[in-house]
Formats: sequence, C-alpha cells, structure tokens
Amino acid sequence: MRALELNDGFGLENLKVVERPDPVAGPGEVLVRMRAVSLNYRDLLMMQGQYSRSAANLPITPFSDGCGMVEAVGEGVTRVAVGDRVSTLFFQNWISGRPTPQSQMSSLGQPIPGAGRELAVFRQDGVSKVPEFLTDAQVATLPCAGLTAWRALFEDADLEPGDTVVLQGTGGVSIFGLQFARAAGMRTFITSSSDAKLERARDMGAHHTHNYRTDPAWAKAVKRATNGLGADFVMEVGGAGTLQESLKSVRIGGHVAIIGIVSGAGEPLQTGWLISTSARMQGVSVGSRAMFEAMCRAIDLHRIEPVVDQSFHFTEAVAAFESMRAGAHFGKIVLTF
Repeated sequence: MRALELNDGFGLENLKVVERPDPVAGPGEVLVRMRAVSLNYRDLLMMQGQYSRSAANLPITPFSDGCGMVEAVGEGVTRVAVGDRVSTLFFQNWISGRPTPQSQMSSLGQPIPGAGRELAVFRQDGVSKVPEFLTDAQVATLPCAGLTAWRALFEDADLEPGDTVVLQGTGGVSIFGLQFARAAGMRTFITSSSDAKLERARDMGAHHTHNYRTDPAWAKAVKRATNGLGADFVMEVGGAGTLQESLKSVRIGGHVAIIGIVSGAGEPLQTGWLISTSARMQGVSVGSRAMFEAMCRAIDLHRIEPVVDQSFHFTEAVAAFESMRAGAHFGKIVLTF
C-alpha cells in the first residue's frame, strides 16, 4: 500500500508518498480502506515541526480525519462489519465522559499513526458509522472540525435558540459552527478578512457579518448587533489579535470557547475583561465518541452537508497544505484516494 510519511525532517518538502506492507487487523481491530482524509490546521503545524507533540516523534503518518470502508475485521469485533463505511475518531480511546490524560494521548496523527494511507488498522472503538447521505469527502471533515464545533456549542456552552454566537473566520470549525447554530435556531455573527467569503456566509444563513481587515474592532459591531448586550458565545480560533476582541464582545456571563491559535499564541490575557464580564473561557480539544455519534444524529436529522471547498488527490498533499497555509479556502480541504 501507499502512505504519506514525514521521515527526513520537518517541512512540507519532506512529506513523501512511500510504499509500506499491507497491515492486518488483529483481535479487536478493523482494517479500513481509506477513501478520503481532510486537513486540519493541526496537521500543518505538525508538518512544520510546530506541534507540541511532534519534536521527537518522526516518522509521522499525518491526518486524524478520514472516511473509509471496512475491509476486514479481527477476532471479537462487534461494532462494525465488513462493508461498513466508517469515520475515524480523533481520539481513539475517548469513548465518553470527561477527558483523561490517557484519552488525550490517543489522537491520530500523533502519537498514533494517522489516516493518510491507503489501508489502515484501527481499534474497533476508534471508528464510527456515519450518515449515509454524506459523501466520503464530507464524512472526512467530521472527526476534528465538525466535532470541535459541536462540542463547543452543545456540550460545553449553555445555549438556547435565539442566542447570538460569534464565529471567527470561515475555516472548517467556524463554518460547522454556522451550520449547527443555524439548525439550532441561534443568531450568527461571522467575521472574515474577505468580503467574498462573508457573502458566502450570508448565503448560508449568517445573520451578521463583519470584515475585520476593514474594521479590526469587531467587538463594537457585535455589541451593536446585540443592542449593547454582547454575544452569548464566541468561537475563538485566532489567538493573537483576536482574544481581546472576543472578551470585549461577550455578554456578562457569556462563554468563550478557545479553539485554536491560527494567528499565533503570543497575546497576553487581559484578565480585567474576563473578570468584568464574569464570562467563562474554556479550551476545547475535539471530543469523545459519544459526542461524535450525537453530532452525526443531528447531521442526519437536519441533513447538514459539510462544506468541502477544495479537493486534491492524496498524492498532492503538499499542494493541499500550501493552499491551507495561504488561507484561501472556505470550509474544508480534502484529499481523496
């Protein structure tokens, strides 16, 4: 089989397609023929040697998020059968309940070899069946971006229909947040540096949009849109340059979900804003299998179709990462096999 591997050092130039022996499913394991994987910002950081767990762990087979068909099962497997279409799960050992140190160390891509290969073996607990109406590429967007947005909105935050949620940018997590929030009857506020992307967001039902390149002080726009009260929820994906605006825009007693650090992690926290609003600020690291399966039930019920903006063959992974680094995408970038 062919696999993507980072072997000879960090940097996209070192990501190669290599030949490896076909794996075999052991007891409690399933053999999956991969059909699609999706890119996350975490994967790009990993390729560049900027991911915290990467430093001493070459080689890397990237990608936590994939869709494939079960080709064989080992002894004792009961969750899935040969011929089932499944999604990988970001955390292979987080079934339900609270995260633990053990569950958090079971992520695909690092430290466990990821889904970027034609054939992959996973524990039966590390895959899940998926809605039939979705394409393979759409399924591949669910394990990280989809589940992160779902957990932030519906597991961690105490939101109700009619509440206002702020979603930063138009990447995978924020677009899932827009789709989920709209399905739940919430008011949505999207930020972006691109008027064209904001127009696409409005076409998808965003109630309010704001170009932060034209006007960086978007917290004022959130306050205007909420009659001075502030947002009930903010999806914080930027880090440096955005966190203070998030804290300024949230209502008293609101919720700020810390999702990512796309713009860097160097901004100091001005705790005065947090104290004055009595807001909750919570980190989000994807979610459990139980959360994933609840999300899939909602996706199936509401017929929510993940947005796949760009698709590359898996042998074109470097070009896909370069596109991600350029930030031109809306929604998700996918590799197909």
